[in-house]
Amino acid sequence: MRINKYIACAGVASRRKADELIANGNVRVNGLVLREPGYDVVEGDIVEVNGRRIETSEKKVYILLNKPTGYVTTVSDDRERDTVMDLVADVDARIFPVGRLDYNTSGMLIMTNDGDFAYKLTHPKHEMPKTYRALVSGVLSDEKCGRLERGVDIGGFRTSPAKVKIVRGLSNATLVDITIHEGKNRQVRKMFRAVGNPVKQLQRIAIGDIRLGRLAEGHYRKLTREEIEYLKRR
Repeated sequence: MRINKYIACAGVASRRKADELIANGNVRVNGLVLREPGYDVVEGDIVEVNGRRIETSEKKVYILLNKPTGYVTTVSDDRERDTVMDLVADVDARIFPVGRLDYNTSGMLIMTNDGDFAYKLTHPKHEMPKTYRALVSGVLSDEKCGRLERGVDIGGFRTSPAKVKIVRGLSNATLVDITIHEGKNRQVRKMFRAVGNPVKQLQRIAIGDIRLGRLAEGHYRKLTREEIEYLKRR
């Protein structure tokens, strides 16, 4: 098994992150620092990441967290900010977040120790749709909705067609649902800024057909078997 896949199956990180760990010299095989990312792990090999031996026999865990604002989506933070790991400290597995939600964005975040599963959900070729509920400044006109649906330039990148649905208009703001397929940094915020309606609040409410529902902020639940299989089939 290729080393990055082995690390992913052990629940340490995604395959992409595993490649970074190897490049940084954080992986040892049989006591030696591994420098070859294409190495194939064979029976009897002792693999260590950051000085800790890893194996692939750990039971897979799949969690849906309702992330509050004010938490960073990472396993650790060098600025000592609160991380999403603080919200799942009672989970008896070495899970990690799948993808990211901005510090000031709340909502649905999947966490797991299944690196292959995480890789599939985050790889652009799978185009997993994600739906966000945004409170934006001002009136979002039909013309602006059309621009968002066709795709807008967010600074050197033109977004793919999106789905836009007005939830309700407020006195000087609009509540709107938007579904996108890409995962560019701060993409939804940049999209609304591009049409002149900056985001005031943002929450991810669905990934594919799986919805956040009434899960309380800061709480999590296990994904059902049906939900896991659905995500794996995407």
